[in-house]
Amino acid sequence: MQVIPAVDLRDGKCVQLIGGSYDAERIRYDDPVAVASGWTSRGFKTLHVVDLDAATGRGSNRQLIHQIIDPFTTETQIGGGLRASEDVADILGGGADRVVLGSRAVTDQAWLETIAEKYAGRVLVALDLRGRRVVTHGWTEELDRAWEEIVADLNTLPLAGIVVTAVHREGLMAGTDISLIESVVAASTLPVQAAGGIGTVDNLRALARCGVSAAILGMALYTGAITPEEIAEEFEL
Repeated sequence: MQVIPAVDLRDGKCVQLIGGSYDAERIRYDDPVAVASGWTSRGFKTLHVVDLDAATGRGSNRQLIHQIIDPFTTETQIGGGLRASEDVADILGGGADRVVLGSRAVTDQAWLETIAEKYAGRVLVALDLRGRRVVTHGWTEELDRAWEEIVADLNTLPLAGIVVTAVHREGLMAGTDISLIESVVAASTLPVQAAGGIGTVDNLRALARCGVSAAILGMALYTGAITPEEIAEEFEL
């Protein structure tokens, strides 16, 4: 299992939120490009970059994202507010390896099919779950559709995988929702990346046993609860 650092962007800064709430920001760094370079220098080969402002309709950090993307030394998967074909083309054309599509991807199957076919193997779909309910638009809206139905549709497409986030555990470092992750892995024929609540190396081990392909790590890395050196002993960076 690979471990991937999260670089979450808000107001031009790198942040970490608790429970996905904009009122509960715990971590803030002024230079996201330096943060991203720092994780790369410590051995991580992939970065998970999310534009929180674009995801919630508050603005955009697109220019900053293009500064972070490094097509030569680091793989990047970019998400947050990518709801138009032009957005996807801009990010992938700018050197990113993959895009992470969320709100429109889980509500507009025809559009997702077109994008997935055009960029086969370069599209991940974000399945953000609060409990067992799908949430969209930066976790502010609840979708009236079962996640199982969504995963069944995703299985038919040439996607790079699914990114499942246990939103109700996000930023708390109290352990992710293992039973939820297990259920998604069992239902999916695609690789599954997991995020939300990871706080210890034991949590990473539990996710590896679930069969996830990658764990996306945020708060635990930024607070030093888990170090890159600890991760490298057992997992792929």
